[in-house]
Amino acid sequence: MQTNALLLAARILLSVMFILAGASKFADMSVTAGMISQAGFPAAMALAWIAAIFEVVAGLAVLAGFQTKIASWALAAFCVFTAFAFHSGPIAIPDFPDAANGLLTQFNQIMMMKNLAIAGGFLALSVAGAGAWSVDARRS
Repeated sequence: MQTNALLLAARILLSVMFILAGASKFADMSVTAGMISQAGFPAAMALAWIAAIFEVVAGLAVLAGFQTKIASWALAAFCVFTAFAFHSGPIAIPDFPDAANGLLTQFNQIMMMKNLAIAGGFLALSVAGAGAWSVDARRS
């Protein structure tokens, strides 16, 4: 019982940020596309749509405990990819004071470490499974 409650809590805590982040991308897809473009990736608008849909669908899958191991692996890979693609390296915004860019660089490093830590949580969930209170358990 306690294990199932903790696995449910883990699924909720890990999934909510992806569901909300993906949903918020739909409000103004151009912001996400701009970040993707600035990182040097082609077809930024298409990738923004793919990212938004992926975050919502994979987040809902983890929340419901549906195909949890697959969704967890996919979200772990997404976290590692975005950590290195968008959060590694210094921030140097033209006309910003050096101290402001330094603070933004520090925040960016924190975001990178957060992404890597979340990837670790998803890897642990992929090994533990969704628990008894999940769609996966009901299907087996």
